[in-house]
Amino acid sequence: MQNIESVSPSAFSSTGSFQIQTSDPTKPVVLVVDDTPFNIDVLRGVLSSAYTLKVATNGEKALALANSHPQPELVLLDVMMPGMDGYEVCRRLKLEDRTRNIPVVFVTSMSEVEDERKGFESGGVDYITKPVSPPLVQARVATHLRLYAHERHLTELVKARTQELEQTRLEIIRRLGRAAEFKDDETGQHVIRMSHYTRILAEACGMAPDDVEVLFNAAPMHDIGKIGIPEAILLKPDKLDEEEWKVMRKHPAIGAGIIGRHAHPLLHTARIVALTHHEKWDGSGYPRGLSGEQIPLSGRIVAIADVFDALTSERPYKKAWPVEEAVALLKNNAGSHFDPTLIALFIACLPDVMKVRAMYADLPQAETLAEYAEDVAL
Repeated sequence: MQNIESVSPSAFSSTGSFQIQTSDPTKPVVLVVDDTPFNIDVLRGVLSSAYTLKVATNGEKALALANSHPQPELVLLDVMMPGMDGYEVCRRLKLEDRTRNIPVVFVTSMSEVEDERKGFESGGVDYITKPVSPPLVQARVATHLRLYAHERHLTELVKARTQELEQTRLEIIRRLGRAAEFKDDETGQHVIRMSHYTRILAEACGMAPDDVEVLFNAAPMHDIGKIGIPEAILLKPDKLDEEEWKVMRKHPAIGAGIIGRHAHPLLHTARIVALTHHEKWDGSGYPRGLSGEQIPLSGRIVAIADVFDALTSERPYKKAWPVEEAVALLKNNAGSHFDPTLIALFIACLPDVMKVRAMYADLPQAETLAEYAEDVAL
């Protein structure tokens, strides 16, 4: 038997199928589920002038129609049907993300208190007994549609506000990452480039898409701890002595302390990255001397992205390395400084890396100063 979007009084043909009528997109969509033609015709007579009706004569067709387009905004559901009964249909609707919020009103001749209890326990929002009162059906349908529309509106508002807060959080993190690099990277492009390199490498090693996105947004915070390092050490053009290196090696722990411990995936990952991106595959890194896979994958990935961009970027205390020399260093240090498997993947991704490098090239100092002046003026 076919599923339909509206029903006429003579809807049932000799084969038991429905005649299809064009639905009105301006009307709310109501799904009527009943195995008895007479009951369907009664509800059609009560509701068809104000609503677009979809009809199913059994539970399986009801579930299919509930997921079809346009999706119903309300379900009027019989209980006693062959095969899957109405209670089970309702329970299944409530298990699916796409249909769980659609209000279900039971319309049935089962009028005992126990029947009503089962209906509400399965997820129904209302219970109408047959034979139906047309004014009652109209009032209940209108009420639940208003409530459903209001709930959807509130859900969209919450979703929009949550997205706004998330974007604000991401922007703060990016700005803090830029602040950490400001003393030796006035353009702020380093954290942008290395974040994109991080994304490319994370995708290449098969990281889950959601985890890739989290790591991409956490990467700019990798050197936030440099805020706590004296400028004389941070910008020293010569090789650091042992005492100065002791101070410099504190910045991962300082960064982890600034970020703190949080359950939120973004901040949790940012802390791990800040703390572990200077660890080395052979255990000679800092601050904890972790080795191999003791080092979190996020830290191993960011280490490669950070070093490659640092080598190929000009700083007040050094010239930019040619890309070929930077790649040679990565290869030579695979298995000692870097995860060798990740180095092979990074080199395989060099065409994409070079596109990012060109897209986010450092701005001339004059342009950078003009940009900051504009920001201050605003």
